[in-house]
Amino acid sequence: MATLLYRVGRLAARRRGLTVLLWILVLGGVGFAASSAPPPPTDTFSMPGTESQRALDLLKEKFPAASADGASARVVVRAPANEKISDPKLKKNVATLVAELAKAPQVVATSDPFTTGAVSKDGTSAYTIVTYKVAALKMSDDAHNALKKAADDARANGLVVEMGGDAVPVKQAASGTYESIGIGVAALILLTTFGSLVAAGMPLLTAAVGVGIGVSAIGALGSTLGLSSTTTTLALMIGLAVGIDYALFVISRYRAEMAEGRERVEAAGRAVGTAGSAVVFAGLTVIVALAGLAVVNVPILTKMGLAAAGTVAIAVLVAVTLVPALLGFAPFKVLRRRDRKRIAGKPLSGRQRRKAAKEAARQRPNLGARWAAFVLRRPVVVLVFGVLSLGVVAVPATRLELGLPSEGTMAPDTTQRKAYDMLSESFGPGFNGPLMITIEAHDAKSVGKAVVAKLSGEPGVAQVGAVTPNKAGDTAIVNVVPDKGPADDQTKQLVKNLRGDLAPVGRAHDAEVLVSGQTAMFIDFSNTLTDALLPYLALVVGLAFLLLILVFRSLLVPLKAALGFLLSVSAALGALVAIFQWGWLADIVGVDQPGPIISTLPIIMIGVVFGLAMDYEVFLVTRMREAYVHGESTRQAVVTGFRHGGRVVAAAALIMTSVFSGFIVQDNVFVRMIGLGLALAVLFDAFVVRMAVIPALFALLGDRAWWLPKWLDRILPDMDVEGERLSRRPVVQRGPRPLREPKYTR
Repeated sequence: MATLLYRVGRLAARRRGLTVLLWILVLGGVGFAASSAPPPPTDTFSMPGTESQRALDLLKEKFPAASADGASARVVVRAPANEKISDPKLKKNVATLVAELAKAPQVVATSDPFTTGAVSKDGTSAYTIVTYKVAALKMSDDAHNALKKAADDARANGLVVEMGGDAVPVKQAASGTYESIGIGVAALILLTTFGSLVAAGMPLLTAAVGVGIGVSAIGALGSTLGLSSTTTTLALMIGLAVGIDYALFVISRYRAEMAEGRERVEAAGRAVGTAGSAVVFAGLTVIVALAGLAVVNVPILTKMGLAAAGTVAIAVLVAVTLVPALLGFAPFKVLRRRDRKRIAGKPLSGRQRRKAAKEAARQRPNLGARWAAFVLRRPVVVLVFGVLSLGVVAVPATRLELGLPSEGTMAPDTTQRKAYDMLSESFGPGFNGPLMITIEAHDAKSVGKAVVAKLSGEPGVAQVGAVTPNKAGDTAIVNVVPDKGPADDQTKQLVKNLRGDLAPVGRAHDAEVLVSGQTAMFIDFSNTLTDALLPYLALVVGLAFLLLILVFRSLLVPLKAALGFLLSVSAALGALVAIFQWGWLADIVGVDQPGPIISTLPIIMIGVVFGLAMDYEVFLVTRMREAYVHGESTRQAVVTGFRHGGRVVAAAALIMTSVFSGFIVQDNVFVRMIGLGLALAVLFDAFVVRMAVIPALFALLGDRAWWLPKWLDRILPDMDVEGERLSRRPVVQRGPRPLREPKYTR
């Protein structure tokens, strides 16, 4: 592996102009394809194999009127204090509101609350349903403005009016704000780490190229593969983070090779052969983790995972080809100013190189080496403190509650939340989460009556609607309003009870009776993710474990890496529960309304965090493995690994944290949760697990850490990630006539 990548790096550095041109052509071509492609489809939500999905498919086929794809708004009106909505004046104002809504652009139907029974028992509130002929994302500005104007006019007439539904737009943060924040902080960290504007800008440039190609490819293939605009969120987040980090490691190794006196093309080749090997295997672990989301069997997660995995693959290719090409254009400007004169000046003689080596050996160890020495002196204390601290942070994760965002979890000052609360107060908490019973039978209406009779005595049911058959009479629906709200545990139990109690009714009448509706869909979605969690974890960790055995030729090192990941991801989930579910630090983070953790978050975090955790494991421990292979003891190798890689890994972790933290300012609660969760997980994993727990375990295990059964050692291919074969190659030092070195002005 190292030899192959060494050749790739040398070729890219020597043919730097051609390499850069090819990447520009790829970026331009994919960008043109994205701009010419049809608009991406709207988000679709499906869960193959669940009862809710079977009911939806049945309704789409037999009862299309009940599964229309058009947007809808639920406009809730309330009378002023001490008045009734049925008072003649207020009733007239409601009729005016309904008439104005009916005339709005793209509206196909409105309901009159006084004829449909949509008036509360206390007579203070009512609601009207506005149905549109297009989906929410295709609604025009005129339609949105007309909806808002109708509500404002009704308020001017003395009514309290609030609106909910997908037709009501949600306020969004300014586009690009979160990326700019993360990239700005990353630029400062890179400048501090490298001490060179060119070296700091190069990872940002290459990451932008990789993300640009990845996101453009998603846009170009969106209409063909059904990739919605939200598919790019994870790809953008992960692509930026790993793109910067991978370039950072290659450039850092290039600077080290140049400091040892190697010619620039040789230094680029060796940097790609060593650090590039770690980049390839680290990228593979991320790709495996993201692509593994397909086992969950939720199409939207599969698409997000594969799109992000493709962007990571592009970031790896950029790191091993475009980065060495750019280094060929600026071989000395990527160095610190104080190093340029020494390295770019007249070549050192053999005596001068020996003298410089002795001076370097007398230099005070850097912070990474000093920290490693501290851990090696007190491994038990560091290990116990690291594990206990993460364990304490992880405690709230034992109270994890999963759910999906709804209007009931929005900020209290939004019109959607106000409408939700008004409906709960006036019509009961279960009104916002009705269930739909779907019946398929030869005579669906008669079977529906038997279902209604069964539902009437069911505990937890507040209201049962009438049987509504389709024109053919072979399908019918019955609406059920639970006693409790959609997120209540009693409602979840009610769905389970109804499915068990109605199944015998269906069998007795040779019919199929299915329980669905949005509340049942959310419950099925959470159950699907929970059931898939362990198989997904086993698949991802198992494949990555095999991959890391190839990298480190050890059984204990991959095992430590996996256990460390469990610590960091558990702590991150615990912090999210404390903040988003319990409301701790809510004002600081900007949590408007505490609520359950979004169902998709744990499984996405497991996939992403595992891949990123293995990044740091590969980058840091590969350098230790390299020193160990070259003759150092395990304890010495730990110090060497931290001396060369500790500063860079710390910078990489801070960069990833800054990129993820930039997404916390998003109004989208899912993006905010995943941004904060990934940022915390990276901090925990890099600074507690990889830089404290892992070296402490190395100190306790000693050379046993690299143990591998002899029979396994014989059958495993030698990937040479540490670049041992490169050390046998003749060293190409800088000579008096470097290969087309650019002029440098000091």
